[in-house]
Parts: sequence; structure tokens; C-alpha cells
Amino acid sequence: MTTVAPDIAPGTSIPRCDRDTPADEISRLLAEHGAVIVERLADADTCDRLAAELAPWIDLTPPGGDAFSGFTTRRTGGLLTKAPSSAALVAHPLVLDVVDRTLWPKKTTFQLHLTQSIAIGPGSPAQMLHRDHWCFDFFPFPRDVDVEVSTIWALTDFTEASGATRVVPDSHRTADDVRYTFEQSLPAEMPRGSVVLYLGSTVHGGGANDSDATRIGINVDYVLGWLRQEENQYLTYSLDEVRAMPERVQRLLGYEVGAYALGYVDGGRSPMELLHGDDQGESQSFAPR
Repeated sequence: MTTVAPDIAPGTSIPRCDRDTPADEISRLLAEHGAVIVERLADADTCDRLAAELAPWIDLTPPGGDAFSGFTTRRTGGLLTKAPSSAALVAHPLVLDVVDRTLWPKKTTFQLHLTQSIAIGPGSPAQMLHRDHWCFDFFPFPRDVDVEVSTIWALTDFTEASGATRVVPDSHRTADDVRYTFEQSLPAEMPRGSVVLYLGSTVHGGGANDSDATRIGINVDYVLGWLRQEENQYLTYSLDEVRAMPERVQRLLGYEVGAYALGYVDGGRSPMELLHGDDQGESQSFAPR
């Protein structure tokens, strides 16, 4: 059974911040409205490097095989090795601070859920509106437990015509069976280098690309440390590749115990010890460290 969505109040918009806005204010807006835009958080040099690294991989990526994935949309995953500059987005201090403040406060850790570039080609129709936390087998999470924060970084200017991500503000506190129409969503229009953050419970979808250029966004999502990751990080990157990454990224990938007695190896060792060859000492503990 589905429920008709409530009308969107006149004048509703997606909140906007600049790169100097404190994390607590961004988190407040995200929790209150389900989405927030931070403009020009990544500088032009970072965007240029990332675009150059990604270009050959996007060319090699096949288009989606169904309407949801997009028949003219190319989704390239495993960005941390294909496009090393993406680490600056994945582990951006402001974003991680906002994520930490926003996700369920009783958590021990949070982790990287996925990385992918999303290249929406000209003529692509709008994607079906959805909630990202539906990936957890449609489990009905309590609305006061935020388990996921998603981000889309604009690697090209996001306009309504080019297929900017569509968001339904304030939809994050409605039940999963509430269905919204395209007309109730708003385009997250933003200049290159900006990022839109939204909750796993927020209704959204890729926009229709009515322009003659490909719209490229970088999708980086984070979830609680005790949930399964959408992209299998342990098979996406080899141990040698992970060892070469910054420690913060290693921990985000899941090489950190997610909670007490969750995700250890060898009867009680932290996976970080496996990466770095640390001496486990005379005793073992299930506690994160």
C-alpha cells in the first residue's frame, strides 16, 4: 500500500551554505530538511585533476542495463584507485565532520558505503525517485535513526537542464510508502566543485539531461559501521592498494572494527593490524582501536 505525499509548501528550497559554514550548522540543516548544498567546496585544481583521471574510465564504462541505472548513464565505481584525487572528496574533513554529527549518535563508527562517478548523457530521462536506504532490503528504519548520508559532488555545473540531482526537501521524515511525483522534487543546481548532501531517507533521483553535454557527478555515500556496504570495498581494492592509502581512508573502507566484536580478524585483532603488520602483543581485545 502506498500513501499520497503531502503537498510541498510554497517557497520550499534546498538550503545552501558556503565552504566556510561550520559543520554543526550544515548538519542542523541536513537533519532538518533532509538535504543541503555546500557551494564550491572542492577547488578548480582538484576538479580538473579528478576529471582528467576519470575520463578514460568513463569512456570504458558501459551504460546502465535498466531504466533505473539509466540506458545513457555510465556509473564508474572503485574511484580511489581509478581516480586517486577522489580521496580528497571521500575524506574531506568538513564532510566527514557533518556525517559524524548527522548519523545515529549512538554509533561507534561509520564507513564508506560506495564511490562512483555518474555520467548522465544527453537525452537521458529523469531517474525514478527513491530513497538510498532502500538498498538495505527495504528495512523500515525508525525515522529518528539516520543510518546513511549520501553526497553528490558536481564535477560539471549542475543545472536543471543538464540533469541536476532532484531532491524532495523534508521528505526524510515521511514513511517509506509515501510516494512523491517528479513535480514535487527540486533540482540541486550548483556550480562545479559544490556538493549536495542528503540523508538515506530523503527522496531524490537523477534529473533529465536535456542539454547537449554529459553531466558528471561524484557520488560518495557513508553508512553506520554495522551495516553492509553497497560497494564491496574488500574486493574492489587489493590489500596492497589499501596499504598505500591514507590511514583515514583505510578506516573508512572498513579496515577498522565497526563496533565491539564486529569485524575483527584472528580471534580479536583489528584489521588495521593486518594492514600494517603491527604486533598484536600478549593479549587481544574486541574493542575498536
